This record gives sequence, structure tokens and C-alpha cells, in this order.
Amino acid sequence: MAELMPIIQLGNPILRQKAAWVDNIQDAHIQNLIDDLTATVAKANGVGIAAPQVAASYRLFIVASRPNLRYPHAPVMEPTAMINPRIVAHATEIVKGWEGCLSVPGIRGLVPRYQAVEVAYTDRNGKLQKQELTDFVARIFQHEHDHLDGIVFVDRLENSLDMITEDEYQKRIANNT
Repeated sequence: MAELMPIIQLGNPILRQKAAWVDNIQDAHIQNLIDDLTATVAKANGVGIAAPQVAASYRLFIVASRPNLRYPHAPVMEPTAMINPRIVAHATEIVKGWEGCLSVPGIRGLVPRYQAVEVAYTDRNGKLQKQELTDFVARIFQHEHDHLDGIVFVDRLENSLDMITEDEYQKRIANNT
């Protein structure tokens, strides 16, 4: 049975470490971690979560886009575990979009990211997957991938004017719907 895990916050040194490669995907600890991350991101109304965010420094994250209170316009996709992920190629076009982070509560930032990325990762069954991600899902992948290298979205802001509170962000999206 999956367990909800506490999400560590900005300032915890684990968030700034480079995460370890996952050697044995079928290890029970890794398989349980995948289930726990999936349950935790759903409960927290997130669209993605990386293992380092629950103090497990592994190159593993979940992409779980779906509309929710934090991201009402997110596309629906099945939660997907991505192990030892990497960006193989990316578009030249960079777009700014609003991001938040479960480890940086109360803050949103306008973050520049590639519009599209070609990615490779190993799934929870040990199979290599390759796919092209675009728009919001590409943004989630890049955000979570950064966590594996000790980078938090606020590190990517071009200036401090691109940062607002969660409350102000919610007012903006309420006025745009």
C-alpha cells in the first residue's frame, strides 16, 4: 500500500544535491518509492514530483499532469514514473510559463523552458522509453529533471519581477477563466 511522504522544502540540502543513478529498478525500495511518490503528488495537487523532494536522492520522478486546484488547465495524462531520465534533444523555441513547486510553497515564477523536448527514460518495468513532450508536459519534465541536478525553479528566473505569491497567481487565473 502506498504511503504519503513528507515533502521537504527549499533550504533542505538534499534539494541541492545531484541525485544518484538508479541501478536496480526492480528493487522493492524503488518500486515502493514510485508508488509512494504517485500517491504523494496526487494528494498534494501537484503535476509532478521528484524523488529528492521526499528526501530520496535518486534519479526518478513522476509526471502526473491533470487539472487540479494548482493547475486548473493542465492536460490529463496517466501518472508516469521516469527513471534515469534525460533530455536527448530540444526545440530552439523557449517560452516563459508560470511554475510552482511543492518544495517551494506559496511562490510562483515565470520560468523560461524549451517548448518541446525529446526525452529518454526507463519505465518502472525496466523498458527504455523515448518520446517527444511539448507545452505543459515538457515544462513538467524539465522542472522535475532540474530537481535531479539540485536545481529549483527559482534558480531559472530571469529576474525577481518574475516571481509572485500563490495567492496572487490564483487571482490571475480566476480572472482569466
